[in-house]
Amino acid sequence: MKKFSTGLLIGALATTSFIAGATLSVKKKLINPILIKESAVEENRKKAMRKRMSR
Repeated sequence: MKKFSTGLLIGALATTSFIAGATLSVKKKLINPILIKESAVEENRKKAMRKRMSR
């Protein structure tokens, strides 16, 4: 019974760490570049508004 409990615990920890790693890699590869692009677009929009006002 002890080996079963140990194996179950190790399997649960391995699965949890795999899911956490996959989630972080998806966030790093997909979500962060989108957020960076959106902030750059917003910054360019602000610059364009300032240029339009100064003319």
